[in-house]
Amino acid sequence: MASRLYTWARWATRRRGRVIAVWLLLLTVVGGLGITLHGKVTTDFTVPGIESQRAQDLLKDKFPQAAGGTVRVVFAAPKGTQLTGSGPENAVRTSLKKAAGVEGVVRVTDPVETRTISPDERIGYADVLFRDPAPDVPQSAKDSLSDAMTAARQAGVEVEFGGSAMQPKTEVGGPAEIVGVVIAFAVLALALGSLIVAGLPLLTALVGVAVGVLGVQFVSRFVEMTGTATVLALMIGLAVGIDYALFIISRHREQLADPGQDVEDSIARAVATAGSAVVFAGATVIIALAALAVTGIPFLTVMGLAAAATVLIAVLVAISLVPAALALFGERLRPRRRRDKDRTRDSWAMSWARAVTSKPVIVLVVGVIGLLALALPARELRLGLPSFASQPADSTEHKSYDLLTEGFGPGFNATLTAIVDTAAIPGAERESTLAHLHTALAAEPGVATVSAPVTNPARTVAVMAVVPKTGPDAQATTDLVHRLRDTGPGIAKTGGTLYIAGATAAGIDVSGKLSGALPLFVAIVVILALLLLAIAFRSLLVPVKAALGFLLSVAASLGATVWVFQQGHLSGLLDIPAAGPVTSFLPVLLIGVLFGLAMDYEVFLVSRMREHHEHTGKAADAVVHGVAASGRVVSAAALIMAAVFGGFVFNHDPIIKSIGFALAFGVAVDAFVVRMTLVPAAMALLGRHAWRLPRALEALLPHVDIEGAKLPARSTPRRTDTQTTGANEFDQHRDPTIAR
Repeated sequence: MASRLYTWARWATRRRGRVIAVWLLLLTVVGGLGITLHGKVTTDFTVPGIESQRAQDLLKDKFPQAAGGTVRVVFAAPKGTQLTGSGPENAVRTSLKKAAGVEGVVRVTDPVETRTISPDERIGYADVLFRDPAPDVPQSAKDSLSDAMTAARQAGVEVEFGGSAMQPKTEVGGPAEIVGVVIAFAVLALALGSLIVAGLPLLTALVGVAVGVLGVQFVSRFVEMTGTATVLALMIGLAVGIDYALFIISRHREQLADPGQDVEDSIARAVATAGSAVVFAGATVIIALAALAVTGIPFLTVMGLAAAATVLIAVLVAISLVPAALALFGERLRPRRRRDKDRTRDSWAMSWARAVTSKPVIVLVVGVIGLLALALPARELRLGLPSFASQPADSTEHKSYDLLTEGFGPGFNATLTAIVDTAAIPGAERESTLAHLHTALAAEPGVATVSAPVTNPARTVAVMAVVPKTGPDAQATTDLVHRLRDTGPGIAKTGGTLYIAGATAAGIDVSGKLSGALPLFVAIVVILALLLLAIAFRSLLVPVKAALGFLLSVAASLGATVWVFQQGHLSGLLDIPAAGPVTSFLPVLLIGVLFGLAMDYEVFLVSRMREHHEHTGKAADAVVHGVAASGRVVSAAALIMAAVFGGFVFNHDPIIKSIGFALAFGVAVDAFVVRMTLVPAAMALLGRHAWRLPRALEALLPHVDIEGAKLPARSTPRRTDTQTTGANEFDQHRDPTIAR
C-alpha cells in the first residue's frame, strides 16, 4: 500500500494544478446539485414491520381522515381567569374558524364542544387535522395557522402548538458548531507551530465536507432521509477531514525538519506512511458506519451510509488534495529552525510514555477501574425518542407540553392510540366488541381515560385515544404499552386485530427493534476490529487489546451519557430542558462511529511502534518511541475531534445534542485514557509477544505495508536548473511544473 501511495503522491504533486482544479470543479458541480435539486428531509424515525407502523399504514389505507398530521393548539387563559369566559371563548372560536380555512386543514375541533378543557377551565386544546401526513405538512400552513390565532392572543390568551405535525426540523450549522471549528484551528496552530499551516487542514477538510454534505442533500431527492443524517455527515466528515490532513501534514513537516529532505519526496513519503494509516483507518470508519445496515432499520442505514460517504471523501481529499496543496506551498512549509534529532527524548510525550510503561500493571488496573466506574450509570440505560419536553424551554413545543401537563396530567402528552381492525368481525357484533374492548382498556392499571371509539365510514376501523397516568418518558408508560398489547389476543378471538400506536408507542417500538439489533452489530464490529488490525500489524494480541479498549471506551461514554441526559446531571450547564431516555439509536450509532475513530488512533499510534520495532527489533523501546513520535499529533487530533463534536452539544435539537456529547466524551476517553495510557502499558507488558502471529494466520492474512518499509531511498533536495541532471532533468522535461 505504501509504495502505491508513494507513486500516486508524486504524480499528484507534479500535477497539483490539475488535482486542485478537479476538486474545485467537483465542489462546484455537487454544490450546485445539492443546493438547487435537494429533496425534503423527514423528522419521522419510522421502522417497517413494527406494530405502530403497521397501524399507521392501516389508517392510511382504510381511515385516511385519521392518518393526517395534527397540530394541537393549546390555549391558556391568564392566571385567575377561565377560557369559558365570554371574552376568551369568543376569541378562541374566532381564531379556530380562521384556522379551518388554512390550506390543507380538513377538521378543527372546538375545546368547549368536545370538553377538552382542564378541570379549572383555564387550559384547553383544539386539534387541527391536516390532509397530509405529519412530515409533509408544509411550514407555510403552520405559519398560517399561527397567524389565525391573532384574535385569541389579542384577548390575552396564551397560544402554543404541539402535535405530530410540529416536530421541529434539524438545523445544520450554527454559532456553537463554529466555536468548535475555532477551537480546532487553535489546536492546529499549536500542533503545527504556524497559523498559515494550521489553516491548510481546515481548508481541505471544508472542501471535503462541503462535497460530502451537499452530495447527501442531493441524494435526499431520491432517498427518504432524516435531518439527523445530514448533521451526522457534517459532524463526522469535518472531524475526520481535519484529523487526516493533520496526520499527513505533520509527518511532512517532521521530515522537512531535516534540510537534506527533498520537498517532493517528503510529500510522497508522508502520504505513503501517514497516508497509508489514513486509508486504513478511514476504511475502518467507512465499514463500521456502513455496517449500520445490519440493523435492518432504513433511517439508520441511510444515516450510516451518508456519514460513510463523507468519510470516504475525506480520505480521498487527504491523499490527493492535501499533497497537491503541500506541493503548492513547497519550501514555505519547511520549519525555519532545524529540529534537534534528539528532541523527542525531552518531549512531554516521551516523558509520559516512560511513566506509563514503567508501572504498566498499576496503570492498567487504575485505568480499567476508572473506566468501569464511568460506565456504571449505563446499567440503568433506557432508550426512547425525545418528547417535546426535550425541546428548548422557550420553544412553543416545550411550552405546549408544560401547559398540557399542568392542565391534564403528565400522561396526556403520552396519549396512545388504540386502533382496531374490525373488518373480519360480523357487523352486528362490532359495537359490542368495541364496547368490551373500551371497558378492558379503561380498567387497565396505569390508564387515566379512554375516549369513545371513532370509526371510519365503512365501520371497519375504529380508533380510541388511551391516556396513561404517566408521561411519555416514564418506564411505567412503556410497561403499560406492553400490557395493553397483551389484550390483543382477546379481541383476536372475535376476528378483530388490536394495534397500540401513537408517537409514544412508536418510540418504544423503535427502541425495542434497536435493542434487538445491538448484540449482532457489536459482534460484527468487534470481529471486524480483530480482522483489520491483525492484517495491519501481523499480530493477534494487538487486535484483542484494541477491541477490549474500544469496548471500555463505549461503556464509559454510554455511562456518561446516561448520567447527563437520563439522570439530569449538568442539565443547566449543557442547556438540557428535561431529563429523559437516551435517544434510541444513539448506542448503535456511537458504537459504529467510535469504533472507526478509535481504530484511527490505534493505527496511527501502534504503526509508529511497529515501524520502530521493524527497524530495531527492540519491543520496549518501540513502545516508548511510538508514543513519543505520535503522541503530540494523536493528542491534537483527539482535541480537534472532541472540539468539533462538542460544538454540537449546544445544538437545540436534543438528538444532535446527545450524539455530540456521547462522541466528544467517547473520543476524549478513548484517545487520552485508552490509546495514550492503557495501550502503551499493555504493549509494555506484552513485549515482543505483541508482534507475533500464529503460523496458520501468517499464511492466510495478506501483507499490507503501512509503515513504508519498502519505499525507495530518500531523495536529496533538488539543485538549480543548471545543475540538475539525470532523472531530475528527465522529470522536469516530462512535467515543467516541478521546476523550482
